[in-house]
Amino acid sequence: MEAILAVTVPFFALVLCGYVAARSPVLPESAIPGLNGFVLFFALPCMLFRFGANTPVGNLLNPAMLLLYGLSAVLIVGFTIWATRSERVHLKDAAFGALVAAFPNTGFMGMPMMTALLGAAAAGPMMVTLLVDMFITTSICLTLAQLHGNAHLPLGARLRIALRGPVGNPQPWAIALGAVFSAAGLSLPGPIDRVVELLAGAATPVALFTIGAVLCRAGRHVHTRTAPALFVPVALIKLFVHPALVFALGSAMIALGLPLTGFQLTVLTLAAALPSASNVSLLAERFGADNGRVARIIMTSTLLAFVSFSGLAWWFGVRP
Repeated sequence: MEAILAVTVPFFALVLCGYVAARSPVLPESAIPGLNGFVLFFALPCMLFRFGANTPVGNLLNPAMLLLYGLSAVLIVGFTIWATRSERVHLKDAAFGALVAAFPNTGFMGMPMMTALLGAAAAGPMMVTLLVDMFITTSICLTLAQLHGNAHLPLGARLRIALRGPVGNPQPWAIALGAVFSAAGLSLPGPIDRVVELLAGAATPVALFTIGAVLCRAGRHVHTRTAPALFVPVALIKLFVHPALVFALGSAMIALGLPLTGFQLTVLTLAAALPSASNVSLLAERFGADNGRVARIIMTSTLLAFVSFSGLAWWFGVRP
């Protein structure tokens, strides 16, 4: 456990640093979108490109991993909406709650932390989870969210709106470009490769710091009170039900002889145990959902994940 904490404590400490900085005059609120933009459009794509370029294409397009993680995400979305929808939580808010229940903080936190815990081999399965969540989980939840009050729109229009975010996000394209370089055996020219390396190196600390700042900003803009019963259960679904489902389905797939290794299952299960993606709060705000509830789910899952994720990694026998 001490070796695991030696990895996880600094990661969560950087999130705390970002939160504290955003609550102080040191980091004005106007600077937070700039931090987020730097990570999203520069540092993180470079990191994902480098991982993609050094990962065999078969690991990125593994059908067993795609099936396992995709099926788990769909089931979690359906279960969360069924369990939380009520007179106080309409379909749009239930859909965004389902998104934070099924979408872990893979890019900003998961990728660097998992490779630190399990080595570079964890990058392939982690990129599979990112692709599934970007194109499947997000699209399903946004389509469902837009059914609330927009049932008059044709299905094609709702799908175009739902896909606009994933298609415009540079992360999956960075993975795809890296996969092309991997398949073709290409490499960047020396100076350009050094620039990409420097930006990739900045991704982890700045991304973690930004998570804390984004959470602080989301909390600052919450103007309504949300009862714990409306957000704590969703955080628990994220941290416990989601990884348990991935592990159970993956174990069944291995027993049936599907091409899934124990290592891959460990990575996917730990990925599902990560806290909710912090940027969903910005997405909820843009679509007019209850951002206060979404922000509290993300905050609760992030606080609890320090214990639950570290405990699960210890249970799996992870040795950094």
